[in-house]
Amino acid sequence: MTEPLLAGALAEEATKKSGLIWVRGADGGTARPLWHVWHEGAAWLVGDGPVEQPFPEGLAAGARAEVSVRSKDKGGRVVEWTALVEEPAPRSEAWEAAVAELKGKRLNAPDGEGVVERWAAECRVLRLAPVTAHTELPSGSLAARPVASPATTREPVPDALPRLLFRRKRRR
Repeated sequence: MTEPLLAGALAEEATKKSGLIWVRGADGGTARPLWHVWHEGAAWLVGDGPVEQPFPEGLAAGARAEVSVRSKDKGGRVVEWTALVEEPAPRSEAWEAAVAELKGKRLNAPDGEGVVERWAAECRVLRLAPVTAHTELPSGSLAARPVASPATTREPVPDALPRLLFRRKRRR
């Protein structure tokens, strides 16, 4: 009985302290880092607008999402939890309360005080309510393979590089 309670408390505290959470939609695609705010027992997100963060595929009202929370100092995974995605109607009471919190955390908004109007017209505000928390983390890295790109090709190391890097200063 205490294990689910402790896991839920760990998920809440870790999410509150983290600046970003990694969210994977219902389709099981790639997880995206999203800034959020913890408000009234859930993580709230704003995005999918022309200037705001893009949400991962499959993040829709009524769907489930997987949330991974990482440590602020070391970057390692602390906890993962499953969330139920809710999308309150713009200008509803819950929406207004969450947007007031989100507005305070939004850095460098291009329209300053008009951000709330823009969010109501162009963006989606989502509530990720925790359903279950998983304290047993996977043993693998879960790192995605890099996308193929000509920028990732390696050239041989120039012959003079080791001499330049490891040249000792001569004593006089």
